Amino acid sequence: MNAHTSITAAAPQDAAKPDTLAMAAHETVLSPRFYTTDFDALDKIDVSLVRAEWDQLMADMVADPNKKHFRKNESFDGVISALEPELRAEFIDFLVSSLTSEFSGCILYAEIAKRTKNPDMKQLFKLLARDESRHAGFINETLKDEGIGINLGFLTKSKKYHYFKPKFIWYSVYLSEKIGYARYITIYRQLARNPQYKFHPIFDWFEQWCNDEFRHGEAFAMIMRADPKLLKGLNKLWIRFFLVAVYATMYVRDHARPAFHQALGVDPTEYDYEVFKVCNQITRQVYPIELDIDSPAFRQQMENMRLAALKIEEGKRAGGLGGLAKRVSGMAGAGLAFARLYFHRTHTHELPATIRMHPAW
Repeated sequence: MNAHTSITAAAPQDAAKPDTLAMAAHETVLSPRFYTTDFDALDKIDVSLVRAEWDQLMADMVADPNKKHFRKNESFDGVISALEPELRAEFIDFLVSSLTSEFSGCILYAEIAKRTKNPDMKQLFKLLARDESRHAGFINETLKDEGIGINLGFLTKSKKYHYFKPKFIWYSVYLSEKIGYARYITIYRQLARNPQYKFHPIFDWFEQWCNDEFRHGEAFAMIMRADPKLLKGLNKLWIRFFLVAVYATMYVRDHARPAFHQALGVDPTEYDYEVFKVCNQITRQVYPIELDIDSPAFRQQMENMRLAALKIEEGKRAGGLGGLAKRVSGMAGAGLAFARLYFHRTHTHELPATIRMHPAW
């Protein structure tokens, strides 16, 4: 699909507007979630082992290189409403999911900054909340132009909160930030090479945007490297769990948006494995293991996860006893595929002496 086939001549006058607040508030296994944690435990975090790199990162974030970046212009006007219906629906789903993820981080980070007494943590999480608030607000302004913006204050009250120990926050949010960088930069590079596929101007913002995500990931890498036990022993099993969970979630979610990826001129499978490759290279700064993404057996189980998710959705639509049986079968298949991904061999390596990386992809 090219730019000419993805956009109609005029916006359909009777197109039903989606309930984006309901989309953002809806809880599924794959949807972004809101988190809370043990705030008192953050007071004990000591970054002395990484102090030099930590102070340089904080200086970079205080400098705020993207302070004036998130300002849209008239090129956004009417673009979403002019997209073909299937692409419009999937693009809105992409934006709502991205907004929910950014706003989830903003809420958690702001609460940590408010409640911690640790000066290093207070400074970091104020800066993180600042950035994520901008990201969420920028997406929401894009949606508001189409009359489908989200009441973020209401979302804060309506979304369920899930408790995670601090170390689980570090494992999962580090991956979320780094894979977010890899996703955005891969799309940005694709559209730089093939501008005919750029069906919305928001993609022009992705390069500097994903550099924010990269810096955020650096902070969580340092928090983990400052406490070496988080990366050893049984904790490596948790690292493996979050790697599989994040990669599998991305794979299933992306394959549920075929029109979106076709409009970008990418195959979702090829795109996902390019993102996984970049993410694997980045996470060597902190994780002693990485998933064997090139193994045919690994890729088959990822595909089995996707097929199981399809069966679950088919069961939901069918309803009744037949639908229930299909959902149970799909959940069993997903559980088996996840277990096989989890126990698939991994690659191991020594951690580098220098933690910080730079967005060179």
